Amino acid sequence: MIELPEAAVLARQVGETVGGKRIARAVANASPHKFAWYTGDPAEYNGRLAGKMIGAASYAGNNIEFVAGDMQLAISAPIRYYPQGARRPPKHQLLIEFDDGTAITASAQMWGAFMCFPLDGASGLPDWDLASERPSPLTAAFDHDYWGSLFTDQTPNLSAKAFLATEQRIPGLGNGVLQDILWTARVHPKRKMGDLSEAQTELIFQAVKGVLAEMAALGGRDTERDLFGQLGGYRTILSRNTVGSPCPECGAVIRKEAYLGGSIYYCPGCQAL
Repeated sequence: MIELPEAAVLARQVGETVGGKRIARAVANASPHKFAWYTGDPAEYNGRLAGKMIGAASYAGNNIEFVAGDMQLAISAPIRYYPQGARRPPKHQLLIEFDDGTAITASAQMWGAFMCFPLDGASGLPDWDLASERPSPLTAAFDHDYWGSLFTDQTPNLSAKAFLATEQRIPGLGNGVLQDILWTARVHPKRKMGDLSEAQTELIFQAVKGVLAEMAALGGRDTERDLFGQLGGYRTILSRNTVGSPCPECGAVIRKEAYLGGSIYYCPGCQAL
């Protein structure tokens, strides 16, 4: 599932690859998905987008955003690019074809939002609005003062995973990137925030900034694919790729457990509970 680093990479690639192209046709909801969300009626997407030119691209949280004429597209799912003549996938939640014969598709992984709304309008989805308002850890605005503002009276009772990856405290930081962040800080995902020292919370802050920046700089994680279908260059330490393998730091076997509605990966040697 794409998260903040992949959204940043895909936004850059979309801008470089399809920026300036004119949309010939758009098809939304061709393959209905229970957990795919649209802005209004997806049948109207072609009318909103056909003839519009792709403009600036950016990201907010795990959303890839780009302008199409007077419309805003915001997609929180993998996007793929197809050169002229390349076969399109049979299933997708959004297909945009350009007048030069190239195309992009976006498909949900478990879930995804495929929003299209006027530039001067509202998305209608609170998570997107929140992601657009809050600073990204990839920017200088995500500093110690902002980090401190995330702590409330409820924080001491939250686990490290719950604090970092729930309630949209840090949009785009999800269960995937969480694993290497906490390994870098040497904090177990189940550790209560109230049990951590000031030095440990500082290590988490530094890991949030440093690990996410490295992931984005290397083209995303090696568990996700970019606009051209290539795996990211960041080699995950804790992920489905490494569970059961020795920790590169201490040699302990990397474990996987179910926790808070998802999986956690951790090193029992480096991340003592």
